[in-house]
Amino acid sequence: MVRTTKETPLRIDNRTARRLWLHSQGLGKAPTGPLDALGIIRKMGFVQLDSIQIVSRAHHHILWSRNQKYREHLLDEMLAKHRSVFEHFTHDASIIPMEFLPMWRRQFRRKREYLDKSSWFNGLPNTIARKAIKSRIAAEGPLSTHAFDTKITGPKKMWSRPPHKLALDYMWYTGELATSHRVNFTKYYDLAERIYPEPTTAPHLSDQQQIDWLCHAALDRMGFGTIAEVQKFWEAVDRTEVRNWVEAKSDVRRVDIVTAQGTLLEALAPADIEERIANLKPPTSRLRILNPFDPVIRDRNRLSRLFGFEYRVEMFVPAAKRIWGYYVFPVLEGDRFVGRIELKADRKNLVLHVLNFWPESGTNWPSSRREKLEAELDRLARFVGTHSVSWS
Repeated sequence: MVRTTKETPLRIDNRTARRLWLHSQGLGKAPTGPLDALGIIRKMGFVQLDSIQIVSRAHHHILWSRNQKYREHLLDEMLAKHRSVFEHFTHDASIIPMEFLPMWRRQFRRKREYLDKSSWFNGLPNTIARKAIKSRIAAEGPLSTHAFDTKITGPKKMWSRPPHKLALDYMWYTGELATSHRVNFTKYYDLAERIYPEPTTAPHLSDQQQIDWLCHAALDRMGFGTIAEVQKFWEAVDRTEVRNWVEAKSDVRRVDIVTAQGTLLEALAPADIEERIANLKPPTSRLRILNPFDPVIRDRNRLSRLFGFEYRVEMFVPAAKRIWGYYVFPVLEGDRFVGRIELKADRKNLVLHVLNFWPESGTNWPSSRREKLEAELDRLARFVGTHSVSWS
């Protein structure tokens, strides 16, 4: 990051930086009070979808972590009934507030430009498949991949998919189709014009206006971040576009973040960063078990720099090479990660199993902290519909 000699960056100590990040992502206050699920998603920016249901699917667990009145059916209602959110791709499949759609049009275009260069998605067979599928959806209504039975031709390779799946993916990524609803996590596709608001009611923004919003919105939802972190937040702008945006803006503050390792990290912050710091309150002392796909954890480099917490998801790592376990949850207390825990819900027998537990190195676990963990496990067990907690 290039700095002018006239500018003196604001130095933000490590604890303040951690607290800014947690509050910006909705983890600074106790997960209680009136529930506004859409407001939670709006504050975070999006919530990542994931199919794995070891305890609760990631999107449900992430929302519950911020308000424990949340229940799993509410997100489905927002998507399928109220149309207050839509589903598309950030760094992964995600749920995004519908009000953000005007700022998401460039993402549809970017995905089209990328996929049109791919031999997987382009070519006459895929074009024919897309037209046929779109005609069926127009006539029959929302359809899932199970409504089609095309087969892979030629040698099967890793990630090979049948023509109908390629066609559905292409039209979903490019905004021709949209997610209508999900049934047991199976996605149903419908024509975009049936899901998204009428173009006449949604403002048309230029490409630069969309970039401005995406960069400002990312920085607002992080509290501070490097150019790389701003770019990675939505994955809807590229690094050069963020750099150009920074150079053109006078309302972005330069800051130095003190990392957990004691080094200084050059970063950017919103113009009101000093006011945010002045109004910053200590985070709740409530102990929380976070999902591995929680946005506070997703960027492993940022996690390490701010908290000194080394973490990775290992569900895709061969068992013999795992350091911890298949699905391990970080344990957050206040502004520190104090441990990690491996859980599995047995919904049939109504038991939440604790498979392993590891206190973080250098962290004491007196009886008061253990009681807080047990209380959170009880709350999590009730959320996923189990009646008891069993420690292996």
